[in-house]
Amino acid sequence: MKACLYAQVRCGRHFDSTLFLHVSQRYSKRLSAVTSIRDFGAVGDGRTDDTAAIEHALHNGEGSLVFPRGEYRITRTITIDLHKTNRTSIEGSGGTATLVMAAEGPALFFSGSHAKTADPTGFSAGIWERQRMPCVRSIEIIGDHPLADGIRFEGVMQPTLSHILVRRVRHAIHITGRARNLLIDHCHLYHNTGIGVFLDHVNLHQAIITGSHISYCRLGGVRIAGGEIRNLQITGNDIEYNNNRSFNVPGADAEPTAEIYIDVEDGSIREGTIASNTLQATYSPGGANIRFIGSSHAGNHRAGMWTICGNLIGSQAINIHLTSTLGMSLSGNYLYSGHRRNIVVERSRSISLGTTTIGHNSDYGNKELSTGIRFEDCEDCAINGLVVQDALAGQTTVADAIPSNKEALVEIIRCRRMTLCGSQILEGTPVGILVEDSHDTVISGCMVLDQREPKQMQTAILWRTTPQGASPWGCLIQGCRLQNLDVPEVVHQSGNVLG
Repeated sequence: MKACLYAQVRCGRHFDSTLFLHVSQRYSKRLSAVTSIRDFGAVGDGRTDDTAAIEHALHNGEGSLVFPRGEYRITRTITIDLHKTNRTSIEGSGGTATLVMAAEGPALFFSGSHAKTADPTGFSAGIWERQRMPCVRSIEIIGDHPLADGIRFEGVMQPTLSHILVRRVRHAIHITGRARNLLIDHCHLYHNTGIGVFLDHVNLHQAIITGSHISYCRLGGVRIAGGEIRNLQITGNDIEYNNNRSFNVPGADAEPTAEIYIDVEDGSIREGTIASNTLQATYSPGGANIRFIGSSHAGNHRAGMWTICGNLIGSQAINIHLTSTLGMSLSGNYLYSGHRRNIVVERSRSISLGTTTIGHNSDYGNKELSTGIRFEDCEDCAINGLVVQDALAGQTTVADAIPSNKEALVEIIRCRRMTLCGSQILEGTPVGILVEDSHDTVISGCMVLDQREPKQMQTAILWRTTPQGASPWGCLIQGCRLQNLDVPEVVHQSGNVLG
């Protein structure tokens, strides 16, 4: 910096001492807004307890709290009460600093008092003056206690996290209470025993999770439990292997998990996007790559108004599993390796499934999973532009994989007001499309064929009524290319090509 100062104040061959003093004072003020925790006694050798020194720097320093390169061990949570500390940020010197949490709880806890919405008219002066936009950037946090967490926010406006690595903790990023305008970008949340990003019964509007790598978190990559959430975008991330496989906790394999797990049975979530992500894992019982659970009571669909588009999704029990959702648009995704099903939609309404390809990885030769799509107890749904091919062997050929219990490649069970149009449904075993106890259902412009020899698809479209169901009404099969049909006479047919 001395060279920089000298360059600014040298005038030709002369040295301007007055200007030098002025610039020196300006740089001193700039530096005074940055607090190095080393100046307050932190050692950073990975052994010394630096908790008190960091707290001393937090309460007596100015502006940004900087961690120079080193390993800073703490034995209790560093609580940043923004009303008391004023605007605060944590900076890890370009990722060269590590904060080691050797106790239960979060390494960093940011506490604010914002209790209203993001409407500009709802802010007190103190929120803008002392609490807005706390930043954590360019630092690593690791756990050295089984119940250590990474970072927690509560009551905070505009929390911003970027370029951080959190590993070997329980929950990497934990949001509770109320928050607004959350930004998480370019972060690594890796190998944690709990959840990568945990939105825990939070009242949160306007949140973006983007450009991050969230993997090997045992209970989920991004997980939402209850709360009221609006305007959440999850885009451009690699979220993978978030289950028990890399931990081998006894008896924990059956605990449901997902790359993105949203359960709002006691809350609601609306207005969101899952786009341009890679979401992949390994099979776990009850697991999914994307899981939505709305309220199952009195038909109240508390999850909806979401788009899921342009993602690569694979390798779980179910790729996309929607329960009690309303108003979901799925398009432009590539799905593969759903051990039970690729898509399951239950007790949902107004679901659009379009331009989706479901296939197999040709790198694995004849090792394929026999799966498919199932809509059950749904209404007002449209399937369009689907391309799906069953396993050529007619059954799962992956060693140790669970056998699929499907009856058809596409199953529509106890549904009404459904359309299946313009789709390629190939090599279904034993059936291409099964429609059961469903009404006001139209299948048009589809190709349902089996090109294998000998053929293994017994029926292209099987339409049946169980003893508990009623004879179908308002149903039509039109303009399809089909191997054959097994449907009751009350299902209207027009312009189909058979054989």
